[in-house]
Amino acid sequence: MVFLNLNVKVSDEALKQIAIFGNGDARSSLNTLEIAVLNGKKSGKDVVIDDEVLKQLINVKSLLYDKHGEEHYNLISALHKSMRNSDVDAVVYWVNRMIEGGEDPLYMSRRLIRFASEDVGLADTNSLNIAINTFQACKYIGLPECGVHLTECVIYLACTLKSNSVYVAQEKAKKLIKKTGNLPVPLQIRNAPTKLMKDLHYGKDYQYAQDSPDKLTN
Repeated sequence: MVFLNLNVKVSDEALKQIAIFGNGDARSSLNTLEIAVLNGKKSGKDVVIDDEVLKQLINVKSLLYDKHGEEHYNLISALHKSMRNSDVDAVVYWVNRMIEGGEDPLYMSRRLIRFASEDVGLADTNSLNIAINTFQACKYIGLPECGVHLTECVIYLACTLKSNSVYVAQEKAKKLIKKTGNLPVPLQIRNAPTKLMKDLHYGKDYQYAQDSPDKLTN
């Protein structure tokens, strides 16, 4: 944004603080300067950026992050790994860092749904219900109210028993499929709705598991 009609006055100390806050990222520093101009003390065409204005902006902006950049993925990674490690204090911190930073609550709850199956799985199947209910709560009421539901969910997922057996089984199946290709379905477990299919031995020798005392067949 260009401010051709404004007389912007920024002290050397304020510029130094903006540069420090940018931490080597010129784009971030320019964005901070632009926001400071928009929120500076105005008098006619004069805009003054003093320490008070700058401190307020930096305090707010320090919580924000690029939702499509590196910090976006760093924070969700921190939350995911903290839940996996059953670190309750950490998950409460990281999920609220994301909330206060303006992250989309539906994105967060979708990641919790994934975690419930990938990292908790069969050890606690109710975790998936809780994660899906959290998504619905976020969808219905939005921020800031749904923050408590997100916090509740990550605490539950951190505290519950965990198993990655479903994820491991899926990955093994995918590798096997890539290795063996489209193998034919065995005849005895093929669907046989027509006489022709039965004549071709579709479904022949199929054993109905429910009729077995152990509910298992060969």
